[in-house]
Order: sequence, then C-alpha cells, then structure tokens
Amino acid sequence: MEIRETIAAIATPPGTGAIGVIRMSGATAGAVFQACTGRELKPRRATLVQVKDAAGLVLDDVVATRFAAPASYTGEEVVELSCHGGMLVVRRVLERLLECGARPAEPGEFSRRAFENGKMDLTQAEAVMDVISAGSDLALRAAHNQLHGAISSRVAAAVDRLISVAAHVEAYIDFPEEDIAPDTTHQLVEGVDEVMAQLRALLATADEGRLLREGVRTAIVGPPNVGKSSLLNALVGYERAIVSETAGTTRDTIEESVSLGGLRLRLIDTAGLHESADSIERAGMERSRRAGAEADLVLEVADASAAPARPELPQTGAVHLLLLNKCDLPEHPAWAGVKAIRLSCHSGTGLEALSSAITESFVHDTAELDSLSAINTRHRYALQQALEYLSAAKENLLAGSSPEFTDVELRAALDALGSISGRVDTEDILTRVFATFCLGK
Repeated sequence: MEIRETIAAIATPPGTGAIGVIRMSGATAGAVFQACTGRELKPRRATLVQVKDAAGLVLDDVVATRFAAPASYTGEEVVELSCHGGMLVVRRVLERLLECGARPAEPGEFSRRAFENGKMDLTQAEAVMDVISAGSDLALRAAHNQLHGAISSRVAAAVDRLISVAAHVEAYIDFPEEDIAPDTTHQLVEGVDEVMAQLRALLATADEGRLLREGVRTAIVGPPNVGKSSLLNALVGYERAIVSETAGTTRDTIEESVSLGGLRLRLIDTAGLHESADSIERAGMERSRRAGAEADLVLEVADASAAPARPELPQTGAVHLLLLNKCDLPEHPAWAGVKAIRLSCHSGTGLEALSSAITESFVHDTAELDSLSAINTRHRYALQQALEYLSAAKENLLAGSSPEFTDVELRAALDALGSISGRVDTEDILTRVFATFCLGK
C-alpha cells in the first residue's frame, strides 16, 4: 500500500459545543500524536491525555482513541481526539498536530482514502454525505441502506449474471479448439434480458431518489379563503403565513420545508385563484399557476362547507390530492361522494390521513421500507449507458452477428456498471471462463 502523508481535520461543525472532534489518518498518525502528548495509545481504548504546545504548556485535556490499520474508517492508522468544544481550543489542538507532522485534509479526503483502501465503494462513499444531509426519515433510511450496500449489492448481482453471459461468449471466441458448446442464442438473450430487467428496476428508483434527497416540491393551490395558508401553518407548526378572511391576503408564493410522512416537503403557499382586476393580484396568481405546473405534488384545497368553486389547474404529471378543509363545519351537499381527504386545519383532524396519502403516493414499496434504496444522477447515467450497450448486444445475438461484436457491447456494459461502485475489473470474465469451463486441463 502506498504510504501517504498523515492528514488531520476538525470533524465537528463550527461553533461552540460540549465536544469538538479532530481526526487524523495516515501511517504516522500515532507518531504525530506522541510528539504532541508524549504518550502512546493502545488500539481501541479511549485514553485521557494532555495535548501540549512546543513549550510544554497544556492546550487541552482530550480523550484520544487509536484505530490500528486496517481496522479503521480509512483503512489506515487513525487517531481521533475529543477536545472541549470551544472554537479556539479545537483550532489550537489542530494547529499543534499540524506542527508535529500532519497536514490539513482536503474536503472528502478521509472518505476517499476509505474508498481507495477498499473500506467502501463509491455508492457507500456518496451515502456518507446523504446521511449527513438527509432532511426526512425516509431519506435517512435510504441513505443508511445505501451506506450498508443496498445499491452495491443490486449492481453486483447484475454484474455477476452479466459476467456469466460474457464468459460464454468469450469462451466461444477464444477457445474454439476445446470444443466448448456455447449456450444457445435463446439462453444468451435470456441472460441479457434478465440483467436488463434488474437494471430497469434499479433505474426506476431515480425519481424517488431525487424526491428523497431534494424534497417534494409541493404547491398548495385553490380559491381564496379556503384555508391554504392555514394548511401551511398547520403543517409547519407555527404561523408562517398571515391568515385572514380578506380575499387576496396572500399575493405572492411563500415557501417553507417540513417533514411529513417520512418525506421532506418543500411547501409553496400560493395566491388564491379567482377573477381579479388587480394587476398585483393577477401577477401573484400567475406565480401560483407556475408553481402548480412545476410541482411534484399539488394539494388542492377547497372549502367543504361551501359550494364547489374549483379553479382550472394545468395538467401535469404531478400527484394531485384534493383536500376538503373546514370539515368541522357542516359539509355542503354538493361534496357528497366526492373522493377527497377531509380535514380541519383548525382542529388538526385529517392531517394524519394527509400524511399517509402523501407517503403512499411517492413511496410505492411501503411494505419494504427496510430495503428502501434510491439511485442518484451519476448512477442513473451509468445504468442508462449499460442498458444501451446491452440492447446492442441483444440485437447482435438475435441477428447472428460475429460474437466479437457482442463481446464488445457486453464489456462496455460491465465497464458502465463498474463505474457505479468504482470497481471496474472485467478481467473477472477470464476467471469465470476458466472456473466454468475447466479449460486448463
């Protein structure tokens, strides 16, 4: 393994707290620590020590833990120091470590070293940031599943099946003298179809992944005085928007984020949609229609106690839920039999039903939430590339083309899939050839 410089960085966010953590990684991490403390550390044992400056003055009393290579986050020698959480003391301790031989870590360098040392693949490295930035319970669950290999294992299963197909093709190309009968065209096509189905299933989680990471853009629309702003306030838990019986109180869009039903909703309260001669009000309504057209979820609010007066909304692919507000009042007969979520923003009745409806609309595998995983944009591009190569390989097989052409497409598909985890090694095909066909006789 390449011996690289020892790196150090503050692992906790800026600010004052009870504890500030500094992490070091590298072959000389133990030596750097000893230089500024005069102490050696036993692996995986928290030890109270004093960090001293060059003149021997105590900078702080810290709890230090050493993780011996390769049993550490990065696969290298790692030392973690838990200092008192003041900004000055943490900075002084870090500066002392740098004086004793460490260098400042680059952004993401600890996780990069973990990847390069085989402690995680690229999907798991990406999941580290997803865990940190998760804005909802489902986003956090998906990130944890990815961190523990949910996406990697699904890609690995597809790669394993594809290597078997490629091995048959390459055996036929490279070892015709061994008289190895290749699979029939039907069997090879069946194998390619199986892999394509696995990739399409994974690709289908792309939109779900975007919503989990970025949040569901949610437009609250409807005519004036039906309770749109009241709904926003009820969901966020405080009076974010002004509520008034005066029509046109909300003239511009108001945005707020909230976690509901395990998802993060980016709520947009909009101006009431109705006929108006007021130019400012009309401009607000235009923004309302635009918000509805760009939304992932449209919550159309209506007054259950009044006759229906539903505005004309743009037809999009967004999930559309009709909410009948003010259900604590007698319901107007015209709403009888209308499928809607009945709620009262005043009393909170129906908010749980709304939460469940939103979750069911965006998370289609609610029975398997423990295995929830969702790909990101980079994964999506690689999967699309792999599917294109596999489609070409299938066409070559069906057309009876030379197996060399099929092999080129299969290897390109393997390279695309390998880029997802960062492990691109199509020499596995050769290993499978010998293991499967016993060609070394």
